[in-house]
Amino acid sequence: MKGKTKSNPNLILVHVLLIIGAVAMLLPFIWMFITSLKTLTESTTVPPTLIPSKFMWSNYSDVFNLLPFGKFYLNSVLMITFRIIGSVFFSAMAAYAFARIKFPGRNILFMIVLIQMMVPGQIFIIPQYLLVSKLGWLNSIKALVLPGVVSAYGTFLLRQFFMSLPDELEEAAILDGCNRWQIFSKIMMPLTKSGLIAMGIFTALFAWKDLMWPLIVNMSVDKMPLSAGLASLQGQYSTNFPQLMAGSMIAIWPMLIIFMIFQKQFIAGIATTGSKG
Repeated sequence: MKGKTKSNPNLILVHVLLIIGAVAMLLPFIWMFITSLKTLTESTTVPPTLIPSKFMWSNYSDVFNLLPFGKFYLNSVLMITFRIIGSVFFSAMAAYAFARIKFPGRNILFMIVLIQMMVPGQIFIIPQYLLVSKLGWLNSIKALVLPGVVSAYGTFLLRQFFMSLPDELEEAAILDGCNRWQIFSKIMMPLTKSGLIAMGIFTALFAWKDLMWPLIVNMSVDKMPLSAGLASLQGQYSTNFPQLMAGSMIAIWPMLIIFMIFQKQFIAGIATTGSKG
């Protein structure tokens, strides 16, 4: 009882700090929502107004009239879907090979994968652009998908899951006559379901917020995802901030819903990256 009593003040302090941190994380979203309901004058007033004098819900309809949000959503969904399929499939195969198959140069090759994670992604933009241009894929959905088909981070993440599985599973499968592909597809992959879901969530998140690459390879508005489409609301000399915030609110809700549905797998994926290596 004395031990529990002594730990209570520390527990209360931890909860208070966590609540403060949660509120601090929510403040930008709250401010974004409030700004989306202001007039242009109120959004640029100094000092800023906390509550708008009149809630301008028309900002949301104006954004839909200005930009083809339906096309943006479709392009984003297609890009995310194909990136998830490609990155999860290829990363899972590479991760299984690095984790369970002993072959010459395995550690060196995996080190190269880790080095790719440490290098800024902007370095690969010019080679990727030249590749897409040579293939004739500019201004297409395929150009949006290509950089996300293979993921070094996904290989590292899923490798942790495969390494956590007991060796007896493979040994029993080999005794039953299974080949490597059968072991991978019918035994190992089902057991790493939470890791695959976490990988899919990470891939969707990275693809949803990708801005630079879509602006480089696609000039047509009809071929842009949400992130690049929203960038067109920012003017060179002036910006309608309420409409920009309204468009941002429209763009973030799918990711919030995905996170709320798969938050356990998302947290498990983060936790597993620091486990057995």
